[in-house]
Amino acid sequence: MIGPNGVGKSNLLEAVELLGSLRSHRCTNDHDLVCWHHDSAIISAINGDDEKIALEFKKGFGRRVYKNGKHLSRHLDLLGSLRCVGFSALDLTLVRGEPALRRHWLDRVVQQLEPIYGELTTRFSRLLRQRNQLWKNWKNSPKHDLDVLLDAFDVQMALVSTRIHRRRSRALKHLQPLASAWQQRLSKSQEDLELNYLPGSVLEGEEDELGWRLCIEKQLADQRADEERLGVCKVGPHRDEISFLLNGVQARKFASAGQQRTIVLSLKLAELEFVGEMYNDPPVLVLDDVFAELDPIRQLLLLEAVGSDHQCLISATHLEAFEGDWRKESQILNLGLQQNGNLEVN
Repeated sequence: MIGPNGVGKSNLLEAVELLGSLRSHRCTNDHDLVCWHHDSAIISAINGDDEKIALEFKKGFGRRVYKNGKHLSRHLDLLGSLRCVGFSALDLTLVRGEPALRRHWLDRVVQQLEPIYGELTTRFSRLLRQRNQLWKNWKNSPKHDLDVLLDAFDVQMALVSTRIHRRRSRALKHLQPLASAWQQRLSKSQEDLELNYLPGSVLEGEEDELGWRLCIEKQLADQRADEERLGVCKVGPHRDEISFLLNGVQARKFASAGQQRTIVLSLKLAELEFVGEMYNDPPVLVLDDVFAELDPIRQLLLLEAVGSDHQCLISATHLEAFEGDWRKESQILNLGLQQNGNLEVN
């Protein structure tokens, strides 16, 4: 899609991502997804299996999801109908931003492979909020009563934490060689990328649900004095970090803007390849203004890498960066605004 800034290119690509992941990378409130002066909005599409899928937003009433015209009681049941991997300028914060951004990225990868995973992370967040509230409400109660309640929380939190840790660790192990290979390809073998999972719990020994669960239970009990003093639970997946090393040094601190953008592209392409291998059906690749801060060589390498093997939706303000056979084989949509403000597509 080609068009000037502000014409709505990112909105169209965001709509595709919403249908694929049920999440927006730009908005945290559904209210913001509805056009001003309107009460509702609907996004619909027909996927490769000829299924009509739709996502409806109504101010004050939340969202509803549909498949082939039938309302689905669980939003998660729509996941998998349209798989996509998206990249936009906002994703640059994935490298240099807070750890929560990297956790959310990894969680989105896992959820594409296992839609039920979203219920695990939701359950853990709820337990963590309830635990924090417990400290506030029971702080002046008899210590024995509080310890009994905390013991019950420890069991539940340790179990859910273990299952989240296991899935995040496995996913990153699969992504590591793929992301490294893409970074090599996009940098013409000049850069080595390493991904490291740094769990917020001490995970001793080989991956084992029972062993890890008991280990986390003990850590939760041992940190109670600090938790009471600081008001923060210091053990669990909410403390996870994912480290990106570029040529052996922290990319967050030392990578240039172009290198950071290439790292994010490598992560997204690794995700695309990983999910595609698991389902034998590559997701749609959504690239929103990816050429800013990429030098011409990396621009061409990116187009050559993804153009022939994947269905891509790309937005840009001009065609100069699109060269070679890839451009000739692409469908180009020119976007503009009519005098009445409606979107015009040619």
